[in-house]
Amino acid sequence: MAWDFSTEPEFQARLDWASEFVRAECEPLDLALPHPHEFQPPTAEVRKVIDPLKQQVRDQGLWACHLGPELGGQGYGQVKLALLNEILGRASWAPVIFGTQAPDTGNAEILAHYGTEEQKQRYLRPLLDGEVFSCYSMTEPHAGSDPKEFRTRAWREADGWVIDGQKFFSSNARNAAFLIVMAVTDPQAPPYEQMSMFLVPADTPGIRIERNIAVMGDPADSAMHALIRYDHVRVPPESLLGEEGGGFRVAQTRLGGGRIHHAMRTVATCTRALDMMCERALSRRTQGGLLADKQLVQAAIADSWTQLAQLRLMVLYTAWVIDQNATAGARKEIAACKVLAANVLHDIVYRAMHLHGALGVTDEMPLARMWQALPSMGIVDGPTEVHQVTIARQLLKDREPSQGAWPSRWLPPRVEESRQRYADAIESVVGNL
Repeated sequence: MAWDFSTEPEFQARLDWASEFVRAECEPLDLALPHPHEFQPPTAEVRKVIDPLKQQVRDQGLWACHLGPELGGQGYGQVKLALLNEILGRASWAPVIFGTQAPDTGNAEILAHYGTEEQKQRYLRPLLDGEVFSCYSMTEPHAGSDPKEFRTRAWREADGWVIDGQKFFSSNARNAAFLIVMAVTDPQAPPYEQMSMFLVPADTPGIRIERNIAVMGDPADSAMHALIRYDHVRVPPESLLGEEGGGFRVAQTRLGGGRIHHAMRTVATCTRALDMMCERALSRRTQGGLLADKQLVQAAIADSWTQLAQLRLMVLYTAWVIDQNATAGARKEIAACKVLAANVLHDIVYRAMHLHGALGVTDEMPLARMWQALPSMGIVDGPTEVHQVTIARQLLKDREPSQGAWPSRWLPPRVEESRQRYADAIESVVGNL
């Protein structure tokens, strides 16, 4: 039996180091350089702070753990990455310091999977070194994330490709050195073979950021989700990422990993919220006693811990399935993590805010920032409803309808069949009563 919930001592020691490092270095950095500084190219002054921290992470063998050794990572696999991200999710700066910052992690993964050696040298290497940021430019204003409705086109010309169209919510485009753009290259092909991916340097003529959009009360000057117009953008033939018509497969490789990574970090956020909830319950008095003595508060804490344990185990199980079968073999598990993460985050953060009273909704507690992220969790990488449909379809395709008018578990015929099968024994038992 290979059924174990423990972590080998060597890796646990690294996790313990990471936990203390995030607490001592990354969490204070969040307060000194708050969001969205972690998504901006570092100034010389900021580099003096973060570069030595990154080197400490490299010295511990924890840099860019989502990638293989040939790319400077450890090739740990998703289970170990889940355990690490459970720690990194406690601080916004931690993924940057550990080389696992979104959306760059997902972009790095598809470059590692599908990029040519030339593309890896030009785009992946500086991305891994933390020298540049990248942008994934996929969704469109009228279609959201449904690629079957995309209108952005790319067609061949003598000297390469021409890209024309509009993309929405291209995160961090304002700071990106390059963009990965999904465009329709063959509208007559089957739906999932119509699109291709392109690597486009951010300074390519014809790229116009129409505006950057702020989210959930962020200051306008920190808006970082771009509405982009690609106005006959010309790129050379070697800009194609993967095969022509293979854009959907590239996207699924990236988005599957991104969804599980979101869920991993959500475990960390929920853990922080639960910790704050428990501390508040043990510290605040009302109606002649501690909040912790009130049964409704105890129920809120118990429900929160139970939901968090379920989410954590689901994430770790899904990570294990991916390690065994690759992302494509874990579609319903990844979808379930995405749905569960959004729901659990909502419930636990709301309860924690509620127990803190007025203080919980101010910018003097981290809870308000967590609450602002809630709607995004149900939308990013595909809305919750899409993932519910994925789960249902995956389950239903392995089932069969009942044979006849009645359900297969209808009791009357099953009872009669069972009585006939055990008639002798039943008669003997009844006779001895």
